[in-house]
Amino acid sequence: MALMDLIELVDQAGNEMVHRIPEKGSGEFRIGSQLIVRENQWAVFYRDGKALDVFEAGRHTLSTLNIPILTSVLAAPLFGDSPFRSEVYFVTQSVFTDLKWGTAEPILFRDSEFKMIRLRSHGIYTMQIVDPKLFVEKLVGTRAIYTNAAIEDFLRGIIVGRLADLLGENLDTVLDLPRYFDELGAGLKARTKEDFYQYGVSIVDFVINAITPPEEVQKRIDERSGMEAVGGMDKYFQFKAAQALGNIGAGGPGGAGGGDLGNVAAAGLGLGAGAGLGMMLPGMLQNAMAQGAQPKMRCPNCSKDIPADSKFCPECGHNLQATVTCAKCGAVQPASSKFCTNCGNNLAAPVAPAPQPAAEASPADGPAPAGQDEGSAGGQAAPSA
Repeated sequence: MALMDLIELVDQAGNEMVHRIPEKGSGEFRIGSQLIVRENQWAVFYRDGKALDVFEAGRHTLSTLNIPILTSVLAAPLFGDSPFRSEVYFVTQSVFTDLKWGTAEPILFRDSEFKMIRLRSHGIYTMQIVDPKLFVEKLVGTRAIYTNAAIEDFLRGIIVGRLADLLGENLDTVLDLPRYFDELGAGLKARTKEDFYQYGVSIVDFVINAITPPEEVQKRIDERSGMEAVGGMDKYFQFKAAQALGNIGAGGPGGAGGGDLGNVAAAGLGLGAGAGLGMMLPGMLQNAMAQGAQPKMRCPNCSKDIPADSKFCPECGHNLQATVTCAKCGAVQPASSKFCTNCGNNLAAPVAPAPQPAAEASPADGPAPAGQDEGSAGGQAAPSA
């Protein structure tokens, strides 16, 4: 292998986290070789599984003075232009933004409302390498991870693992997710920050874009929201049943045993109604139809059911507005009433005529009573003889 007299990395785009020289195996270097480290780079010498000397930006001539750690681990001392074997990693200082993370496989979560469900999540984060020696020794050199994609996959695994722990510790049901989104994001950033730093990486920013349950759980959540919107399970089923009946009457999909009617049954099964749906649905339909029906009354003449606001019976023409007045208390009653609702008087009984006052006697009517004649005669003196 040829000796390398000039060691440098030209990365115009600056989007490569780490680059290894040589790309495979170990390189042959010698004392006196030129090392060029550009702005926004570090150069790390690596040998026998250890990150050794680190160089900042600038032009360096390799000597035993500026690679003391590497010199100390070599089996033979270096003299003159003695060659030595090593690897050089150029590590960028750039900040990497909008790195995506997500769950490759769903996270199994025990939900208090929906039992065991699988959650998916994704988001973005920003990171920067802050300790090149630790980064090369713990992540790149040991795990043979050299590409951005491989490094992102490794960090993504850390994030998803911490998210699973955080959900199990802080969340009771997915229905509470909107309340805890900010707390989950802050908590996940704090935990991953410690994990990232073990590999010489700092997490600058972290965002959870979404945590989503499976589609069937989302449908059940929508059904529950619908029930709460209309005021409870009974009214919700009445609403869905009315929709199904409307489709049946219109010849829609409900008439074929599917459509909304099938949705009603499926919603009931999903919410725990189960076998009770068959008994609940007829009663709810009957109640819904009864509530929507027009009030009725019975005609007192023909006993037919007619609308309660009718003035005349549509069957027999009876006047429903006719009234009678109670002779006892004066209360106004419907003409068909048999007893007064105010005093209980029998309205069907004939009314006796009122008694007439007696007339005074006069002389023309007949002779005066005998006593009156005697009194009158006694009151006058008889003429004497």
